[in-house]
Amino acid sequence: MSETTTASAAPIFRPDLLDGQVALVTGGGTGIGFGISELLARLGAHVVIASRKREHLEPAAERLRDRGGRASVAAVDVRDQEQVRAMVDEVRRAHGRLDLLVNNAAGNFYAPSESLSANAWRSVIEIDLYGTFFCSQAAFAVMREQEWGGRIVNISMTLHYRGWPLMAHATAAKAGVDALTRTLAVEWAPHRIRVNAIAPGPIPTEGVRKAFTPPSASGVPDVFAVERAMGDYAKSAIPLQRWGSPTDIANVVAFLASPGGDWITGAILVVDGGEWLAKTPTR
Repeated sequence: MSETTTASAAPIFRPDLLDGQVALVTGGGTGIGFGISELLARLGAHVVIASRKREHLEPAAERLRDRGGRASVAAVDVRDQEQVRAMVDEVRRAHGRLDLLVNNAAGNFYAPSESLSANAWRSVIEIDLYGTFFCSQAAFAVMREQEWGGRIVNISMTLHYRGWPLMAHATAAKAGVDALTRTLAVEWAPHRIRVNAIAPGPIPTEGVRKAFTPPSASGVPDVFAVERAMGDYAKSAIPLQRWGSPTDIANVVAFLASPGGDWITGAILVVDGGEWLAKTPTR
């Protein structure tokens, strides 16, 4: 990957920062979620990786264990409130505590608003918004009983700050996540529960790479063409002139989970290299 798409992986936190803590990361088996899980495990937390797709769970947990981390898995559909409650109850039964919840599970795809089906709309809203609320609500039941409370970090986005064509479902859901973050932060502060959100900018996921892949007569993607296209976008649309990485987001999660985040609640931290402040693409 080119230097325009990577961030330094050098450790910036002491390795025992989260020793003894238990973190639950939804969507934690791939992409940004795995990057978050990896750092939390490296800092000493026992990480419970939750996902609807079982095939992502155990291999991801095994990777964390191979690197010296402590990890377990939980299969759950975050759209199902009862499944979510059962998952959190199991975490409490197995570990006796829940210190950090990262609501990272999300659904997303490009679709014209005029032809967006009810099922497509419902799917993204339910995963992104309902899932964030159901998981937060279940975590609250554990965290309010803990003398030290707990931390909830919601993963949002920046696209709804200016509107983004073909993303009506995702932007509506994430705008709801932002509003929910602020409301729960105020409502749950007396229970020592801090609720914050991170709004990532462009991270080169598989979907993003597909969007930058030009048509090929051979059917085989031109890797160099993709890298050039992504590099050109970074230089023209991202003020810091590089794409983000899961490490960029994970570092902010770790900060919010640390004593450095003790007096932060209700914040929505934009981590995007300044991209949302730049000229908005219309297509």
